[in-house]
Amino acid sequence: MSILDVGFLLIVFSSLIPSFYSQLCSAPSSFPSHPTFSACNDLPTLSSSLHWTYDAENATLFFAFTAPPAGEAGWVSWAINPTGVGMLGSQTLIAYRQDDGKMGVQTFNITDYAIKPSPIDFATADLAADFVGGVMRIYGKMFLTKGTTVVNQVWQVGAAVSNRIPVKHEFTPANMNSKGKLDLIRGQSTVTLDSTTRNRNIHGILNAVSWGILLPIGAIFARYLKIFRSADPAWFYFHVACQTIGYGVGVAGWSTGLKLGSKSKGVRYTDHRYIGITLFALGTLQIFALLLRPNKDHKYRFYWNIYHHSIGYTVIVLGIINVFKGLSILDPENQWKLSYIIFLCAYGAIALLLEIVTWIVVLRRKSHKSTKLYDGSNPSNA
Repeated sequence: MSILDVGFLLIVFSSLIPSFYSQLCSAPSSFPSHPTFSACNDLPTLSSSLHWTYDAENATLFFAFTAPPAGEAGWVSWAINPTGVGMLGSQTLIAYRQDDGKMGVQTFNITDYAIKPSPIDFATADLAADFVGGVMRIYGKMFLTKGTTVVNQVWQVGAAVSNRIPVKHEFTPANMNSKGKLDLIRGQSTVTLDSTTRNRNIHGILNAVSWGILLPIGAIFARYLKIFRSADPAWFYFHVACQTIGYGVGVAGWSTGLKLGSKSKGVRYTDHRYIGITLFALGTLQIFALLLRPNKDHKYRFYWNIYHHSIGYTVIVLGIINVFKGLSILDPENQWKLSYIIFLCAYGAIALLLEIVTWIVVLRRKSHKSTKLYDGSNPSNA
């Protein structure tokens, strides 16, 4: 391959690199409204950056926000929140293609999750946007309150716009943690940890441990240990301990889910929610079943066993299904889902092995019992 061929390939390769890397603070950049800025921060999520110059005497902020949208027909936004650290209360600038196909900026004073274009609390000027090489840019100037030096900033990206309203963004950790404090004087920004994301993670861990791990393990104790006479009544106490602890942890996880639902009125995970409610109801029935368990020789014990076993196995199946639904919502690193799959595979292998052992023990006992009956009924042995 000649030097000219290598040079041509390098040119082609460099042209394929997403142009938004040229908008990061480590690379030179220019904007139509303001050729240079005195400060720049690469924001920690969504491949975004903020360039700015702040005139503290006049409280005037010259800025340019850049980020790749989540889709070709998507949107990007940057906001200052004077009252909090999240989306609600933010004075937002959102860029997307307008009805004429050109890029434009709309202002949104976000007071609830049903957003609509509205004036914001800060005066603005020279707002504009463009979309070049897969990156949307918002630039202009904003007039802040006198004496302002630190602000709460929020940024976001979305995949689509419908009827001039941005469609809801995704709820990945990157999207949920796209906010922080911006020191306009020192040129520094810090990330504000999202309490909702932390609560979602706690909710996921509690429910995975309870419905997805402890309850299936408790079922193994009841199913496979009680055939061994030496394990009676230890198997019962192991079973009750696992199920009771699992139910208690599950109730805690269910409670965090209710709290998350009350704080996220615009977000609905219908299947996950309904399965969770069903699990809580069935789990509560199992606790009452423990309190109302008839004696072994009671005439209703047979029916109680059918009820208890059917509800129990239903809870295990629904719990595993809901764990995977929760993982798809949280979208954690692949190692978490892989770890749970490995646990289920190990659990299934152990259950299969114990099932074989159980049947061997049961069949041997039946065979031994039949032999004894036959020998006892043989007249020659009388």
